[in-house]
Amino acid sequence: MRKLILWPLPGSFAFFLSADSAEEPTRGCPIMNPYAARAERRKLPRSRALVLALSVILAAAWQVACGGGGSTGAAITPPAPVASIAPGSLAFGNQTINTTSATQTVTLTNTGNAALSIAGITVIGTNAGDFAQTNACGSSVAAGANCTITVTFTSTATGARAGTLIVTDNNNGTAGSTQTVSLSGTGTSVPAPVVSLSVLSLAFGNQTVNTNSTAQTVTLTNTGNAALSIAGITVTGTNASDFTQSNTCGSSVAAAANCTISVTFTPVASGSRTASVSITDNASGSPQTASLSGTGTAALVSLSATSLAFGTQPVGTPSTAQTLTLSNTGSTALSITSVALTGTNASDFAQTNTCGSSVAAAANCTISVTFTPVASGSRTASVSITDNASGSPQTASLSGTGTAALVSVSPTSLAFGNQPVEMTSTAQAVTLSNTGNAALSITSLALTGTNASDFEQSNTCGSSLAAGANCTIAVMFTPVASGSRTASMSITDNASGSPQTVGLSGTGTAAVASLSPTSLAFGNQAIDMTSATQTVTLSNTGNAALSITSLALTGTNASDFDESNTCGSSLAAGANCTIAVWFMPSVAGPEAASLSIADNSSGSPQTVGLSGAGTHDVILTWTASTTSGVVGYDVYRGTTSGGPYPTQLNSTPINGTTYTDETVQAGQTYYYVVTAVASDGIKSAYSNQVSATVP
Repeated sequence: MRKLILWPLPGSFAFFLSADSAEEPTRGCPIMNPYAARAERRKLPRSRALVLALSVILAAAWQVACGGGGSTGAAITPPAPVASIAPGSLAFGNQTINTTSATQTVTLTNTGNAALSIAGITVIGTNAGDFAQTNACGSSVAAGANCTITVTFTSTATGARAGTLIVTDNNNGTAGSTQTVSLSGTGTSVPAPVVSLSVLSLAFGNQTVNTNSTAQTVTLTNTGNAALSIAGITVTGTNASDFTQSNTCGSSVAAAANCTISVTFTPVASGSRTASVSITDNASGSPQTASLSGTGTAALVSLSATSLAFGTQPVGTPSTAQTLTLSNTGSTALSITSVALTGTNASDFAQTNTCGSSVAAAANCTISVTFTPVASGSRTASVSITDNASGSPQTASLSGTGTAALVSVSPTSLAFGNQPVEMTSTAQAVTLSNTGNAALSITSLALTGTNASDFEQSNTCGSSLAAGANCTIAVMFTPVASGSRTASMSITDNASGSPQTVGLSGTGTAAVASLSPTSLAFGNQAIDMTSATQTVTLSNTGNAALSITSLALTGTNASDFDESNTCGSSLAAGANCTIAVWFMPSVAGPEAASLSIADNSSGSPQTVGLSGAGTHDVILTWTASTTSGVVGYDVYRGTTSGGPYPTQLNSTPINGTTYTDETVQAGQTYYYVVTAVASDGIKSAYSNQVSATVP
């Protein structure tokens, strides 16, 4: 194996190369404190990586090669920024309040020989909120450069307003230095309209429903010194539709001018009616309002009874009729829009009447009602008369009890607990009993609800159940998915409260597998070199154990990937395990494979995509310089022995003693040298040369 040794030359940045021994070179400058570093191939399976070692001892950048020596010179004043700001004040003059002035600018200049660091640019002072600034200064102004600060004035009150623009920086190298510019301006008021209304309310008194009143007016006067802009004149409030307005105001009323708003009242119902005229404008106190009121008058209705009670009635048979008398006690005709039956059991009742479409003042009519229950138990409804009288619709409540078979269900709910998905539970039974005095007619017995298909039933009930008899319903649970599953068993019959229901519940249990991440990218990796390990977490977020059948690497380049894991053959609910994967490419170029986990979770097998690329690399290492002031190293490459070395491989000094050249090509020989970089940017002479031939 060939060894490459770098010998530093004291007092300079020159290096010599010696092969196969640690002896001093026979030419060049005297040798002091030699260091050697060796480069040899890594002895790994199918290794094709070439590792080179450079040993570099770097002398101070200012010494003379082979001659030693030193340097002398006068003291140097450290560079420092010098800040100036102009002008020293900005006067904005008069500005209408709540409006923004034209911009004015200030220039911040750094006349020093070092960057000016800006800690902040703010406005302070009594009226700081009236001034705003934007700037292009950023956090630093280079030596000899400047930046602009733009200031605007938006007065929030009348009178003189003042503030100070302050720039906090490191002027003359002193942190916390400040440059200031005084700011001033005067806020001025604007002409404004002032609104007055001739009256603040209009009272229309009594008005027959659906007839128009005489118009009443409101005079709007602009007593201000600017035009009044009117955005809208509308009628608002509880009974806005009972009032209408027209006006001569238009969209603007000049200073000292006025206009007229005319209002009419047309009540759509009897009783007190209220609203407001609302004027939305640009005057203070907008919107301006005038209240509107009036009373609608109409026919008056009374019913002889407010309820009819029919007692018990066999289901399906009509009762004796009961009557209601509707009387118009008002002074105008009662207009009847409809007489109808409404409510929960409206279809159990029927009505006929002698009312027609109108009942004259002081007249009456009769409404006859019968009760024919369609089911047992309490039955309710209402007679509703819609008319033009106050309080419409008028109502009378209806009630009765239908008698029939009586049903009881025991139990009223079945809980199946946890059950594995797709597996059928043990049957649970429900007893349906007819405790009434008539046969129970069963129309249907069905499973309903969100997860009805997860349950099934069989029964001995048939289509009828005699009085005093019972039957059995057997229910089983077969969940098709994990989690809470619910449904109901519904029994539709001729008994009160039909349909009868039994709540059904159970929990499907199943494993749920998730992988994080779902792909691993290993990037570039030297051929036959093992990458850093990356991990995948397999989690069971379900409520049952996850059974793992296999965990394997598959795909085109599966053999170039490997894994180890902590998963075993089963993963408890809520638990997780780790799969470690690494990449050792055998060929150059992109490679891909998959990690495949076969289990009892939905979507099995779960997969993780694996990718990487095999590359040829040259790895360079060197010994760090012991010379003070060295901040890093630059690596250069050429294709001719002895130079030149036109390619600098790093863009910024390397803070370390190793570098990997990943841009090499197979079959090419490369020659490398290293320089040390001082804090002031001065670089050493090239080190001795090393070479590498890429297979």
